[in-house]
Amino acid sequence: MFSSDTSEEQFRTYGKGRGTVESCYPVKCASGHYGELIFGQRKKIHVLLHPVFITLPSFLTGHVAAVYACTRDAAAAENIKAGFLREKDVFAENGITFCNPAVSLAEPELMAKQLYDSPLKHALGLDWSEMQPAVDAGYRALHRFQNEMRASSRKVLEWCAENSRPCIMVLARPYHMDPGVGHEIETELQSKGYPVIWNQYVPLDDDFQDWLFGEEVWRGEIKSPFDIADVWVSSYSASTNEIMWGAKAAARIPWVTCVLRLSSYECGMDQPTFTPVQKIVEATGTLFFKFGDLDATKPAGSVKIRTETILHYVEQYSQEIINRKLSYLPAACPLLPARQTA
Repeated sequence: MFSSDTSEEQFRTYGKGRGTVESCYPVKCASGHYGELIFGQRKKIHVLLHPVFITLPSFLTGHVAAVYACTRDAAAAENIKAGFLREKDVFAENGITFCNPAVSLAEPELMAKQLYDSPLKHALGLDWSEMQPAVDAGYRALHRFQNEMRASSRKVLEWCAENSRPCIMVLARPYHMDPGVGHEIETELQSKGYPVIWNQYVPLDDDFQDWLFGEEVWRGEIKSPFDIADVWVSSYSASTNEIMWGAKAAARIPWVTCVLRLSSYECGMDQPTFTPVQKIVEATGTLFFKFGDLDATKPAGSVKIRTETILHYVEQYSQEIINRKLSYLPAACPLLPARQTA
């Protein structure tokens, strides 16, 4: 059982008054999710699982120094738990076992043992023969979802290529896909007829990546299409690495004529990336717009004005940007039928 998408109503109903000292809005939101799981279910839960994430799975694993989770995300489980223990033990009062094992999601071979050695084993009455298959099933589901999302992104790009139409790429952290955290800014743009893809789900197919980065690999400027050492030396944070790589991909993909950068209020991990990401994207003339300091406030008026501005520039300059970026790449585009690349 999962909690629902983040919303103001969720926080007001279930999380208000249980906050802790935390400036990170996505972490603050977790108190509303805790409250909904504890108080808002028709059938009471017995276990609340919120792991302490050490590493995160990433398609850049092996091409970067490490794939650690954000330190605030890692501390979130302990942080939010404190709000439910401040005056009394809300978990015990409701017959709930709170489990926050430290887990290395980037290392599947460790996950089962980490969960087995935690209170989760006793709370659910699991033995080793059940734990490993459950973890394996979880990774299969994750990989299936990621493959489907990347296949969908490729179809979007193929449509854009065949029709010479622009699309927009969102550079953000995974939690910005939650409509309550990202404020559905990209949805407003998509409703106007512009497809949107996310940096986490850019197609990773060999033919496409070779088309984008092959010449740089051949010249020895980078070691592989997924190498970001040329733009980001401190490649230890999983989501930061993917944002930096996404900027490189967005700068090259001809039909990505606009990049939307989302960031939450006072995100310390994002701060050093703002300038380099913008420079990378704009190096090929790609449009760049940033929504920084997103928090609980959803200023509908200002968002509408910003999106109208974005739409104006996308409509006016996209064809010029597409033509310019195509001139930088090999003629044989893998997204187009052979007859259109001949």
